[in-house]
Amino acid sequence: MKDNLQTIIMAAGRSSRFKTNRSKLVEKICGQEMILYATKALEKLKIPITVIVGYKKNEIEAVISKQHGNKINFVEQKEQKGTAHALMCSQPLWQAEHLLIMNADMPLISANLITNLWQEHIKNNNAVSFIAAHNIDPSLDSYGKVIIENDEIKIVEAKDYAQMILVDPAKKTDSCCINAGIYIFKKSFLEQAIAQLQTSNVTGEFYITDLIHIASSAKMGVQVVDAPVDQIRGINTLRELWIAEQIKQAEIINHWMHNGVRFQSAQNSYVELNVVIGAGTFIGQGAQLNGNTDIDEDCVIEPFTVIDNSTIGKNCTIKSFSVIKDSHIKAKSSVGPLASINSGSIINSNSKIGNFVEVKASNIGTDSQVHSLAFVGNTHMGEQVQVGSGTVICDHNGTTSSYTQIENQVFIGSNNTIVPPVKIETQAFTAAGSVITQDVPAQALAIARTRQTNKPNYSKKLADKNNFTAASKIKTDLLHL
Repeated sequence: MKDNLQTIIMAAGRSSRFKTNRSKLVEKICGQEMILYATKALEKLKIPITVIVGYKKNEIEAVISKQHGNKINFVEQKEQKGTAHALMCSQPLWQAEHLLIMNADMPLISANLITNLWQEHIKNNNAVSFIAAHNIDPSLDSYGKVIIENDEIKIVEAKDYAQMILVDPAKKTDSCCINAGIYIFKKSFLEQAIAQLQTSNVTGEFYITDLIHIASSAKMGVQVVDAPVDQIRGINTLRELWIAEQIKQAEIINHWMHNGVRFQSAQNSYVELNVVIGAGTFIGQGAQLNGNTDIDEDCVIEPFTVIDNSTIGKNCTIKSFSVIKDSHIKAKSSVGPLASINSGSIINSNSKIGNFVEVKASNIGTDSQVHSLAFVGNTHMGEQVQVGSGTVICDHNGTTSSYTQIENQVFIGSNNTIVPPVKIETQAFTAAGSVITQDVPAQALAIARTRQTNKPNYSKKLADKNNFTAASKIKTDLLHL
């Protein structure tokens, strides 16, 4: 296929109906920019790609180049004069015998759909082949209509069709076929036909769709290839983006269900395109699985958990409302509820991170436990360590980050504050309420708090003082009446 077919992707539009002042093509759908759905499908088929850019071209080129390197060519359409004008801008790069022309805003497109179009085109030796879909949804009103009259095929763009029936209602057609915006042309036909195009009386633009009627009226081979409407949906508004994302989400979740993943409430879960989930895992309602997240087999991801670009080992439990980002949770560990693990942290096997705990840029050793309401920052923690509730392991002094090392089998008492740089050696203890600012030797007990002082009869003295003060205030107030 790659030897005699090349692709031109139309990506120069202004995205005006989005009303976001950004290109719609860099908006993400299930974690991937819209434009990359088309480029990846074509890359899978090994078809050379040229992208026509215009509005926000730097943003679009940056997204594509990050994914594909320098494998894709770019052509700029400096003035917005319609789809055929954009195609004219790419003419110096036409090299293959056949040209696949397609819109960029089609995130539900598949390599199979393109392959089917190509096979029909070659088998029937067509001048042009294009994809259409049967549509009964009146809200999909921005697509061109495919109309067959007097054995000729033509596509009437949505704005032109609306104007046509406004002028002459009798021309209204019952045709429910809409144009997908995916065509394959013979280059020889395209080179001679593109010069015949005229601008639309309604928009003043040159349309690619007019090439269909030119070929059909000349009795050249024109073929319409059917496809499901959901696979050819274009994205012109934020509502249409939302609909496409729901369809893609259903595809993703359906895939994981078929591979042994149970969803408590599939319609309320969010799973991005690059997430991997092992068989036997349970995903609670409201869970969000983002980025390059990899969850192993037999895990429990409780409701309303967010996991982003992280790895969860086998048999782990991530409890409700926990947030894990850019981190690694190893097998048989438990996190949460309401915990935060971030900044490249590693929780080693069979460890427990309690509720309201934050672990930042730290390594928690095997069989260790960090109990509730603790903060662990920039720490390397050994095996079988116990960190008491309310402990804060500081990681910054206001100007620089500092590092704490806690060796194996250390016990950190509740409500400790550990001020690095500090090293707490094997089997050491720190007393509850201590502020640790110095190293603690192995097997030692560190106590760093003010000695308790008890003052006898303090309550009575305080009460007598308060009564005297109140009486004095009343007397003073009476003197000022």
